[in-house]
Parts: sequence; structure tokens; C-alpha cells
Amino acid sequence: MDSWTKEAIKKINADAHRSADTHLFKLPLSCFENVHIYLKDESTHPTGSLKHRLARSLFLYAICNGKVKEGTAIIEASSGSTAVSEAYFARMIGLPFIAVMPKSTAQSKIDQIKFYGGQCHFVDAAYQMHDEALKLAKELNGYFMDQFKYAERATDWRGNNNIAESIFKQMECEQYAIPKVVVMSAGTGGTSATLGRFIRYKGLDTKLVVVDPENSVFYQSYVTGDRSLTSDTSSRIEGIGRPKVEHSFQPDVIDEMIKVPDTASIAAMRWLHGIIGRKAGPSTGANLWGVLQIAQQMQDQGESGSIVSLMCDSGERYLDTYYNDEWVNKHIGDFSEDFNKLKTISCSNIT
Repeated sequence: MDSWTKEAIKKINADAHRSADTHLFKLPLSCFENVHIYLKDESTHPTGSLKHRLARSLFLYAICNGKVKEGTAIIEASSGSTAVSEAYFARMIGLPFIAVMPKSTAQSKIDQIKFYGGQCHFVDAAYQMHDEALKLAKELNGYFMDQFKYAERATDWRGNNNIAESIFKQMECEQYAIPKVVVMSAGTGGTSATLGRFIRYKGLDTKLVVVDPENSVFYQSYVTGDRSLTSDTSSRIEGIGRPKVEHSFQPDVIDEMIKVPDTASIAAMRWLHGIIGRKAGPSTGANLWGVLQIAQQMQDQGESGSIVSLMCDSGERYLDTYYNDEWVNKHIGDFSEDFNKLKTISCSNIT
């Protein structure tokens, strides 16, 4: 192994050792006396989202497979959190990074990628990103990170401080230490694959439920078993949902899927802000909508136990979009009905 490779791996691993694990906090919901709900706060990573874990794993996977070496240009098809996190790690080990993204990408995201030294390469539409990234990697003799292909295989699902191991370790001292249900949304499908595999590997009595937004084919593919499904439209909930079934989506480790209306994701995201005083992103809203439906079912059936999900990123990234009422009304729709349902379910006092 050459000295650059050794040093790059050392730097990436050092970043993980410097970081304390992300917090797991319990939601204060009086109505669910015997159903306890927890969120693992992934927004506290150095780059502000769950994708920090993915980016770290993707870089280690590529370097240890001999695909990335000193001077290799890193290319990714992403306009969101993955690109931000990959730009961070590329800068750390001294590699150029280029994110392929639509021209419509919000300036705030472009600024974050550039902040970490990354470049932005624009295409007209989202469906062009993958092919353009491949083309760019070939032209530059670089490496296409391809999160949607490698996410599920880059992470060691058996342990090594992955997100699943972290969740179950942090739950050890709780009243219901083994979660009855873990709820996750799917973007690449890598995190749900890690969770499902870990649960089975450890023989845990925990159910994995994956939520899916509108304009995504994951749910229908899960129901029908058809991995060839595609959609002409893209998900409106940033970070999750895909118009095709990605390689990293592993339906066989999922116990159940729930289709979540986009207005419900926004309502749950806004509702959470009123509960904890902090803003989360829209994918967290989708997770939470699923969690609350399951919690209500458990309570109605007299069941007790814990439910764990993720706070995927901070809502500060979405102040001009999902936290802007004018933008939401134009791009998503009226979420007031779903918001009122949440107030009833949770017995919260928010307005």
C-alpha cells in the first residue's frame, strides 16, 4: 500500500474518532404513555446530516478497493447532503471534487459544496445527472462515487459503529431497550439495508418499517416485487424517494413500507419544531409521520414498546423552501389538514 493511501485512510478514520456519537433523544409525548418514541439526531455530524456517515464509508470503500488514489478526481451525482459531505472528505484528503446537479439547485446548497472546496457541474434536469457524472469521470480519468449503487455495500452492516449498532447500544438503558420498530426513509436505500441486515444478524425482535414519499417507486416495487419500475417525476421531499429502483434498495430486509403524502411530511416536520424547538428537514418529517401512525396503532391495540427513527438533517438548510409557506403552497400544497391530525394524535399543545 502506498503512503498516500495509508495517510488518506488514517485521516478519514481520525475524523470518525474525533466525533462523539450522535445523540438519541426521546420525544416528550404525554399521550403515548407506554409507547416511547426516539429520534437519533444525525444533524450534529460535521457536515450536518446522516450523509456524513455514507460519505465516509464511500471514500473508504473506494480507496480500499484501489479505485481512488492520489490526485483522483471524485465525481458524484448529487445536489444535496451527499455532495456536501463528500466535498468535506475530498478536501480532507486533498482530492478534487465535482458535484453534478441540476441548474435549478438552490444557491444555499451550491454554497455549502463550494465552502468545502467542491465544484458544481450543472445539467438541465435531474434525470441527466447519472450519465453526465459517468461521462465526466471518464473525461477526467476520475472516479464516480455513485452513492445509489454503492451505499448498501460500502457500510459494514455487522457492526464497526454503524448507525444500527449505535442505535441499539444507546437504547440499552431505556425501559423498552429493544425497539419494537425502527422507521427509516429511503434515498439510496443504504441506511435501511444496514438497519435490516443488522437486525437479522443480531437476531433482534425488531421490525424495520421504511416510509416512502410521493413520486417514488420504492413502495410500489416493494409491493409488487418489480425492480424495473420507473417514474417520470422526481420526489418533492429532498433526500428521499427515487424515480427508479436503485441498486442499494434491498426490499428483502424490510418488514413493511408506508406511503407518506408529501403534505404529511411537511406537517410532521413543522410539528416537530413545535415539540423540540429545533428545525429538521423534510425527510425527518416523513420518518416521523410513519412513526406516529405506528405509535397510534400500538396504543389502540394496547401494546407497549419503543420506536426509533432518525432526524436526518437540520431544517436550517430549508429555510427558503420547506419552511417558507409561500414556497410550500406552490410546490407541495396545503398541509394544514395533516398538521391538525398530528395535534390530535400527539395531544400536543402547539399551534
